[in-house]
Amino acid sequence: MKAFVVEHYGKDGLRAADLPEPQPGPRDVLVKVGAASVNPLDKLVRDGEFKQLLKHKTPFVLGHDLAGTVTAVGTQVRGFAVGDEVYARPRDLRIGTFAEYIAIDEDDVAHKPTTLTMPEAAAVPLVSLAAWQILVDTAGIGPGSKVLVHGGAGGLGSTLIQLAKYLGAEVATTARGSAEELVRSLGADIVVDYTKEDFSSLLSGYDLVVDGLGGENLMKSLTVLAPGGLALGVAGPPDAGFARQLGAPRVFELVLSLLSRKVRRAAKKAGVRYSFFFMRSDGKQLAHLAGLYDAGALRPVIDTVFPFDQTPQAMAFVEAGKTKAGKVVVSAD
Repeated sequence: MKAFVVEHYGKDGLRAADLPEPQPGPRDVLVKVGAASVNPLDKLVRDGEFKQLLKHKTPFVLGHDLAGTVTAVGTQVRGFAVGDEVYARPRDLRIGTFAEYIAIDEDDVAHKPTTLTMPEAAAVPLVSLAAWQILVDTAGIGPGSKVLVHGGAGGLGSTLIQLAKYLGAEVATTARGSAEELVRSLGADIVVDYTKEDFSSLLSGYDLVVDGLGGENLMKSLTVLAPGGLALGVAGPPDAGFARQLGAPRVFELVLSLLSRKVRRAAKKAGVRYSFFFMRSDGKQLAHLAGLYDAGALRPVIDTVFPFDQTPQAMAFVEAGKTKAGKVVVSAD
């Protein structure tokens, strides 16, 4: 089969390769990939940003989410059958969706939303899981909550806005002025044009801020939180909790605690909290989210669809900042 593998860490490390078709283990489903999407995490993993914590052995296939069709199942699989259309975000050490086939643990897989095409379904596993785990599992967002989403036109941001509104929250977002119509259509109540306005001088009293930029933007985000509010960083800095989530040796907890010390101290001084967020695979959550897509509570936002053969170009497109809104997808069709 054809696949795109990280031969070595770095920007020039991704190449096309011909690999044997994977053989499913007893608990695996073998999926013929119909489409996959590009995520910022792909660049981080390709460049080796997490290589001390996520110990992929090069060469390995890149790609973190997909939609496709089951072509074989392991002997212990009970929830899926050949011919099922599915979508998934494979667990961290079993990624590899930039390929014609992938074997995935059935716990990471769910039946595809029936109302979505393959490219649409491929765009949502990682971002919808992240949004659910941020808003529901971590922050407990509900009616009356106030949520600020930075970068509301992006793949994660556009999903967070929709899910937060579904949960009953008041939602503010930062976005370019050209994206205001889109983010309002997704449910944003307040839109701050970050090219013209400083959100920290306009907003206050938020229960949750989700930040994907880090640095000064994250530090400013602490100032708009209500007492006890939470700032979640998806771009860093990572903290000790991240090391524990990955089951890393204890020394990494200390290292990451030092990396996040500045923002954690600032948060404590302001009477608020900071935590780094890194999503996890969960097929049961994806099954629930599929229902939300089919009910129209959530919808995918797609910028561009590339042919599968142009996966490196799709990644370059994202890295160059050419995405105007939502996700970039690579499709086998």
